[in-house]
Amino acid sequence: MTDFVKSTSDARTVNNSTKQHYRVLTDAEKAQVDIVKQRGAEFIAFLHEIGGTDPEAERMASRDLSLAMTHMEDAVMRAVRHITK
Repeated sequence: MTDFVKSTSDARTVNNSTKQHYRVLTDAEKAQVDIVKQRGAEFIAFLHEIGGTDPEAERMASRDLSLAMTHMEDAVMRAVRHITK
């Protein structure tokens, strides 16, 4: 007798469909998200300033500044996720 095993794509579909929970954000939460994003953008602009690079180019002057930008983008994403969960 053969056991039926769901394919990994079926399992992924089931997992993805159960993870999608949306809710309406309060005005206070929307304001917090906006502040987090604004402060993240300000910090990244500051990284460009201290590195002497063009903010429109997205390229940093050094690996250290590039990593700082990556970490800031991650921090913003995680803070927004915390606010919106």
